[in-house]
Amino acid sequence: MRRPKGIKTNKSVAKRFKITGTGKVMRSRAGKRHLLAGKSPKRRNSLGTSKEVDKTDRYRITQSLPFSH
Repeated sequence: MRRPKGIKTNKSVAKRFKITGTGKVMRSRAGKRHLLAGKSPKRRNSLGTSKEVDKTDRYRITQSLPFSH
């Protein structure tokens, strides 16, 4: 069976960013994968929270996620 033609979601972007109901683009913080023993609990906690993407990058991300805005 053939895939229908049309606009596609960029899957690498879809795994890294989420768009909220109000339209904000959220990202996860870097540095939570390994070497966690050397980081303080306060720092590890803050790395777990998501953060809003800068407004200069917002347009490119939303163009890669056509069905989420």
